[in-house]
Amino acid sequence: MKNVILKVIAFTGLSALAVSCSSNDELLVESQPSAQSVVSKEALKTKTYKIRYGLLSKSGTKLLSGNYDVGSFIATDTTTGVAYDTYYSGGFQSLPQYYGGIPAGTYVFSAMQGQGGWIGYGSVSAVVSDAQVDADGYVTVYIPITWEE
Repeated sequence: MKNVILKVIAFTGLSALAVSCSSNDELLVESQPSAQSVVSKEALKTKTYKIRYGLLSKSGTKLLSGNYDVGSFIATDTTTGVAYDTYYSGGFQSLPQYYGGIPAGTYVFSAMQGQGGWIGYGSVSAVVSDAQVDADGYVTVYIPITWEE
């Protein structure tokens, strides 16, 4: 009887050891993944691009320095309607402004008027992809100034 008990204990111990040495892939299988884990995994797979905002003067000069009456810069995905907003400060912002990362796609880029209301902005439609990344690692977008006081 003692011999049978020892064999059962030894077999159980070896079985436990064999299971603990298996790969993590087998141990991490989820039967029903939560919505949060699916979103997190998808977010990790999506490449994002850093956006650098500047302005295009009425005369056609590209502006990447100075302070302007801009409330916020916005990129709106034309497919999903998701908007990526830099920061609404309600007033003057210095150029350039940056947004940490948006996924590839076609966007309408625009700017909100600042609190002074001295400058009006138009919008531009552009594709964000690897082809638009400049030497600095940004996709640079120039928002046109349509009128100014």
